[in-house]
Amino acid sequence: MTGADLIHHVGATLLDSVWQAALIGLEASVALIGLRKARPETRYLALCVALLLCLLWPLAELIARLSGAASGVSGTPVLAQVLAGSDGVAGGGWRGFLHAHLAWLVAGWAACAGALGLRLALGLVWVQRSARTKRTDAHWNARLASMAADFGITRAVRLRVVDSLASPVTAGWWRPVVLVPASLLSGMPPQLLEALLAHELAHVRRCDYLVNLAQRLIETILFYHPVVWWLSHRIRVEREQIADDIAARQLGEPRRLALALSELERLQFSTHHLAQAANGGDLMSRIKRLVRPETQATSWKAAVPSLAIAVACIAGCAQTSIAGQAPGASAGAPVKQALLDFNSCPKPHYPAEALARKAAGTVDLAFLVGTDGKVHDSKVRSSSGDASLDETARVALTKCTFSPAMVNGKAVENWTSVKYVWDPS
Repeated sequence: MTGADLIHHVGATLLDSVWQAALIGLEASVALIGLRKARPETRYLALCVALLLCLLWPLAELIARLSGAASGVSGTPVLAQVLAGSDGVAGGGWRGFLHAHLAWLVAGWAACAGALGLRLALGLVWVQRSARTKRTDAHWNARLASMAADFGITRAVRLRVVDSLASPVTAGWWRPVVLVPASLLSGMPPQLLEALLAHELAHVRRCDYLVNLAQRLIETILFYHPVVWWLSHRIRVEREQIADDIAARQLGEPRRLALALSELERLQFSTHHLAQAANGGDLMSRIKRLVRPETQATSWKAAVPSLAIAVACIAGCAQTSIAGQAPGASAGAPVKQALLDFNSCPKPHYPAEALARKAAGTVDLAFLVGTDGKVHDSKVRSSSGDASLDETARVALTKCTFSPAMVNGKAVENWTSVKYVWDPS
């Protein structure tokens, strides 16, 4: 596979991920309507599954494209065909434009994802450096250890004092550490600080740091899609509510945690999304929820119809094949296949090494021919038995001109098959 092929497959996957994530976001919003009275744990699980699908669906299609397992998956991006509509000329223009600029699209995505990845790495370094600081508070370190035992946490939880924070945050999974601002140790009443630490321990017990880190990775890869950011935001909101509920039950005083959060609202703080913090989410809505909890009228079963619709919709779209029928062709419309003009390009040159070995065979190639007769994509459907012969034939014939496929007298983009016979005699 050449570099151009890799760029094309990655670009096509990025384009298709636009409508895929949009569909997942739509179905997630439908599911949330059914779950509006459910426990936050249920909504949290549904949102996490939706966010994970935003990554796994394009990843599965990229793997299929790279392996050439399915011709429909490795063809033109579905988004290009949607933009094309039923107008063959406009469709060729849109598809031609997207194909011509795929390299720039992939380069821009790689540059932005790299910058966000660097930011993520620097954040991790900052957290690790803060966790390794020797500055601590013996009293609160012992109190945190006692509270962790009450929470049923068997791992050692460390406490570190940091000057550059205004709200406690939790980092790490195997060796969790709670970073506490120095200003809170001296300026907040002990009972309120204890409530905030209970919130942090709830995150530790649930291993929320790992989920949050996975969120950041998905945000880095799919940074361009607003649905990803919306899902990730909703996940953090639900996660904070879950931690609030756990801390309130452990303390036995929901109002104490609400008062601690109201004190935080008065502080000027920075949010570190790499860590779990008591300042996450909408503070006022969390305070109101703790003071006046809503009645949990229904459970996850209320969302079964919505989730069933969502699964059916996603499964139906995932099974849609774009190669079996030419774009713009109605069901049953005859398709005149594209034809290769061998006089439009040089004959494939027999590789010297293969010729010395007297390698021979027939390679079955597939070409995606646009309305202009140019090849927009290509792949090996069946090997001749020699990889060098396959690649040489594919590259050479890609430069040829085709007579485009026709549907109802109109040129359309479509896949066509070409067999090339290698014979050294």
